[in-house]
Amino acid sequence: MTLAAMDRKTFLALTAAAGAVVLAILRLAGAGDSGGTVVSATETIPQAEQRLDRLRRLAATVPAKEDLLKKVSAELKTREAGVLLAETSAQAQGQLLEIIHRLAAQNGFDARGAEQLGEARPLGNDYGEVSVVETFTCGIDQLVNFLSDLAREPRLLATNEIHISGGSDKKKNLQVRLTLSGVVPRKLVPVKRAVAF
Repeated sequence: MTLAAMDRKTFLALTAAAGAVVLAILRLAGAGDSGGTVVSATETIPQAEQRLDRLRRLAATVPAKEDLLKKVSAELKTREAGVLLAETSAQAQGQLLEIIHRLAAQNGFDARGAEQLGEARPLGNDYGEVSVVETFTCGIDQLVNFLSDLAREPRLLATNEIHISGGSDKKKNLQVRLTLSGVVPRKLVPVKRAVAF
């Protein structure tokens, strides 16, 4: 006779009888022992069935959650494609300078070097921001093309400040002071510790 063919009362009666036999054997075996006592089960059969049902429902949601995690991870990877990846904030600033120099050369003027390199600072909870200040001279059309090329860069960049002043030469070149910032991972931002007095 299989378990499926037995009715519930018969199954419980056989289980109780088997439990009594096991308890009797354990007591006889442990009679010479002053060891531990037998603890009764804290969960009834209906409670165990409810718990099993709840665990099955939770397990059924795992594949959907894994699919959602894969989709969100792929979207995050796409969004973070513009983050400047570097080992130090100075290397990230070097990448910013490289972008400025490349775009300046494409537009026919020279951007020689950084005037100022700022310290990395927090940008939200997960990212940081590095910036460089660059000074150069160019024509107005070159500046407009430079800024439009900068906007098309795949990196997460922003111009924080632009100071433009008229030049004194006959070509009417402009003196430009540009602050360019880029997004970096949070690990590049130095941790500031409070000083205890």
